Amino acid sequence: MIAANPMTIKPYDNLLVVSVEQAVAAPLCSCHFAQGGARVIKIERSEGDFARKYDGAVKGESSYFVWANHGKESLCLDIKDPEDARLLRALVARADIFIQNLAPGAMERAGFESAGLRARNKRLITCDISGYGEDGDYRDMKAYDFLIQCESGLVAVNGAPEAPGRIGVSVCDIGASMNAIIGIQQALWMRERTGVGSGVQVSLFDTAADWMTVPLMHTVYGGKAPKPVGLHHPSIAPYGGFATRDGKMLAISIQNEREWHNLCEDVLGDAELATDPRFSNAAQRVRNRNELDALIAAFFKTHDRRELEGMLRIAAIAYGGVNSVEEFASHPQLRRRPVILESGETVQLAGIPVINSYESPEKAIDRVPRIGEHSAAIRAEFASLDVGD
Repeated sequence: MIAANPMTIKPYDNLLVVSVEQAVAAPLCSCHFAQGGARVIKIERSEGDFARKYDGAVKGESSYFVWANHGKESLCLDIKDPEDARLLRALVARADIFIQNLAPGAMERAGFESAGLRARNKRLITCDISGYGEDGDYRDMKAYDFLIQCESGLVAVNGAPEAPGRIGVSVCDIGASMNAIIGIQQALWMRERTGVGSGVQVSLFDTAADWMTVPLMHTVYGGKAPKPVGLHHPSIAPYGGFATRDGKMLAISIQNEREWHNLCEDVLGDAELATDPRFSNAAQRVRNRNELDALIAAFFKTHDRRELEGMLRIAAIAYGGVNSVEEFASHPQLRRRPVILESGETVQLAGIPVINSYESPEKAIDRVPRIGEHSAAIRAEFASLDVGD
């Protein structure tokens, strides 16, 4: 017997994922399973997922949609239509995973409540992604990423003093998607052991709340919430970005006394500064942050970024460039992966963040589906399946 070539198989091969999805959280979740080898059927309205129209930055197509939807099949359905509802039931009857992120209660009103779907298909894993959860006073609130950042206090600990700021990417959507992936993977493993599927519930608010645990504990038990400090850190110094002579900016992070002494002796050239009473321990450095930052800022202003990078690296000081997105786009460490657009053109996304040893380096290039591109074929494939009443 010849063993299977690990390069020809993927972890989610033979899994069918059906996803009634829109925007970012659910599409990004189902895209993970498509990348892992699952067949993913994306259910859209006739006008398509509204994320298709978020922008036209990628050669006329939406950056969000291209990122979160390649490798899928697109099926347009009106689940209020009896025939289309029957087709969706036929799909779910064959599915391994069912994902949805419509408004709470919408799928239930249409006859697709998750517990009922699992009762019909014992091996089915369902995943409901919502803004605030399935119950509570905020259940029916609109829950876009920015609003969740505001409600959870994330903006209160970001930005600069007196100027709280939104995190510049859709972190709550992304985080909820990652949590949904974790939950579904756990459910797949439970199904492997028990033969029975289960339900997963994830909300954007719970995701943000989990991330806010440290500020929450500071507030409840320490009596004081961390304030936004820009590029600095509320309890570590020196820690932050400093302008260089050539108009660039470098960030440094000193985490222990050895690093502090190295910075003073090997970079700033002032060994006595390490034992200065104002800066002689971590608490004193935070207490006298303004004076310390002024000393470091004055030194950095007399050197170019490249020169400082060399000094910091030799001294084993943690540092990083405060890069623009344009600088990030040409970063030597940035990996890329090709994706084919609806138009047929190829673009380069950022590389998949998880690298598995079993994956072939010549991975097939995924495509972004057109609205309803696979509707006719899927209807023909599942039309004759008996799903009962």
